[in-house]
Amino acid sequence: MPSQKTAPPPEPERQVQLAENRKARFDYQIESRLEAGIALRGTEIKSLRAGHANLRDGYARVENGEVWLRNVHIAPWANSPYDNHDPLRPRKLLLHKDEIGQLVGTVAQKGYTLVPLRMYIKHGRAKVELGVARGRKRYDKRQVIKEREATREMDAAIRRRVGRG
Repeated sequence: MPSQKTAPPPEPERQVQLAENRKARFDYQIESRLEAGIALRGTEIKSLRAGHANLRDGYARVENGEVWLRNVHIAPWANSPYDNHDPLRPRKLLLHKDEIGQLVGTVAQKGYTLVPLRMYIKHGRAKVELGVARGRKRYDKRQVIKEREATREMDAAIRRRVGRG
């Protein structure tokens, strides 16, 4: 009786988070999310893997049919005596043409922008998660804070109530 070979189980998707833009979730209302590859130099990926990246002031812009990530700070690699990168240089994002076309249409609407939400490594490749976002007004931010505090108080009350039982 011949033995049947079974396929090995699929490997779980591994993502190593490198940087997160928590402020963007507060300052913007995220409408949709998009994953893009990012073209980096050797010293940039080394510094990124070490966790030396800051997405706080970053944004993405579509120029000449290409998407560029701007104002994202990736610190220079400390162990490189020469040929280090500029920390704030624009970095090209790797997207399909149809994805770029969709972004052009969305961002052309008034009030929408592309914001980097997080950087991570997936299957050995550096990726950035972009959010198509609309800026929040000050009163919207206050409303978000009120909702967060209300849910926190409700959770605390539930924990107190359940804890006594």
